[in-house]
Amino acid sequence: MFNQFLPDQFVKNIFEISPESLKEKGIKGIITDLDNTLVEWDRPLATPQIIEWFAEMKRNNIKVTIVSNNKETRVKSFSDPLHIPFIFAARKPLGRAFKRAVMQMNVKKEETVVIGDQLLTDVLGGNRSGFHTILVVPVAQTDGFMTRINRKIERRILNWFRRNGKLTWED
Repeated sequence: MFNQFLPDQFVKNIFEISPESLKEKGIKGIITDLDNTLVEWDRPLATPQIIEWFAEMKRNNIKVTIVSNNKETRVKSFSDPLHIPFIFAARKPLGRAFKRAVMQMNVKKEETVVIGDQLLTDVLGGNRSGFHTILVVPVAQTDGFMTRINRKIERRILNWFRRNGKLTWED
């Protein structure tokens, strides 16, 4: 049961994910979370580093869609200036938004990765839908109310993984 929460890959931040490493795996599309994955949950706009990361993916013909559980105003105000497609109120870990993102990018599930900072939404949703999942360390040390609850549950799951020798990284 807990294996649904185990990501396929772990990185410290989004910048450790290069187009070259994705292309080696046959990846043509990225579904990424927004808050605490790309930028802090309370940062309204992209940083210059994130803007360059998106540009690098585009130069390498890797499509990106932001899939967030947040409200339309938050996701739209971040995504529109970058011309990045997005899905808001995604209801992750349910699979509908992931399927919609794949259809919008016109890629196959096997050619797509899901990147996020939460086990209970991003990793669980991506794994249940059959995607390669990449967990990143949250960008901020603080979270919104619901995410704080999720983090407590996540710590218990991660401790279980650690005790059972399933973690291949240190957090």
